[in-house]
Amino acid sequence: MGNHAILSASSSHRWLNCLPSARLELEFEDQSGEAAKEGTAAHDLCEHKLKKALHMRSQRPISEYNSDEMEEYTDAYVDFVMEQVELAKTKCKDPIVLIEQHLDFSCYVPDGFGTGDCVIIADDRLHIVDFKYGLGVLVDAVDNPQMKLYALGALGIYDHLYDIKEVSMTIFQPRRENVSTWTIPVEELKDWAEEELKPRADKAFNGEGEYIPGPWCTFCKAANKCRARAEEKLKLAEKEFKMPPLLTDTEIEEILLILPDLSKWANEITAYATDAAVNHGKEWNGFKVVEGRSVRKYKDEEAIAEKAVAGGYKDIYRKSLIPLTEMQKLMGKSKFEELLGDLIYKPPGKPTLVQNSDKRPAMNVADAKNEFNEIMED
Repeated sequence: MGNHAILSASSSHRWLNCLPSARLELEFEDQSGEAAKEGTAAHDLCEHKLKKALHMRSQRPISEYNSDEMEEYTDAYVDFVMEQVELAKTKCKDPIVLIEQHLDFSCYVPDGFGTGDCVIIADDRLHIVDFKYGLGVLVDAVDNPQMKLYALGALGIYDHLYDIKEVSMTIFQPRRENVSTWTIPVEELKDWAEEELKPRADKAFNGEGEYIPGPWCTFCKAANKCRARAEEKLKLAEKEFKMPPLLTDTEIEEILLILPDLSKWANEITAYATDAAVNHGKEWNGFKVVEGRSVRKYKDEEAIAEKAVAGGYKDIYRKSLIPLTEMQKLMGKSKFEELLGDLIYKPPGKPTLVQNSDKRPAMNVADAKNEFNEIMED
């Protein structure tokens, strides 16, 4: 068994919806970026701190990604887990707490395994806690397939020792201020595993089924070259739109639903083609690589200052504070709030049209327009 499962828990949202995608992804190299490396460093720090909190031996990991911000978020994770441990003790004298536990769910998914950040067993209750350091995508625990696979792996170890009746799953995503918990009866989870998970996993492992594009394409290695995804986007692009003044309200609403995903896909294709041309020598018929727009820069700031002063110019310097985010990282979130909290304000953002499913509250359009215009005038 390799270090990475073909049908991993972390990619289950993808291969459960687009069955052959897991096999297709094997044709592409893993190109984990800085965000993934930073996430790994944060997980390592979480593991160390949680072990120390539970009086277990651990050596503090050293990473170039460590920061005051990471210290605070990993502390928050440990505090949350320890709260759950104390809560478990109210129902069970000695709950079992497992850290970075290998979880095998291969009885449902061929060669399926993963690692649970924290697993707490307290008599008839199992609790899985998963730390997410990512900032881009908000992760919900409700019906989350990755968490359900972890739960099945944990049940495989302890279900015969304890009469576990329900499983709680928590996503702890501090940089999005997101703590999401979902609970499901064990029997319902096992029914899902037998009736839905197992047959779909078997097909996915064998590369069978149809390619189905959807939101799960976001982190797929094959996304930029996937024919099924391209065909879906091109169908949207081929829609013949009349001039805006002639569109009905219904047609405009349909277009608004389509545009964000279509624009995102177009940008991804452009980025992929540009990278292939610039970094891998790919020549695309009808296209060439040129220099983009650039801005002038000083070659030597000290020399510039000397000559400007010699020429009689004095007001050549500008003094300004470092950006707010940089200031918060410098001080740490708690100290930042303590020292500067009452001096920070957040002006209203530019009015933006989004779908009703967006969690942000609707604005009073008239008031929003007036406030935003006042800011622009200032």
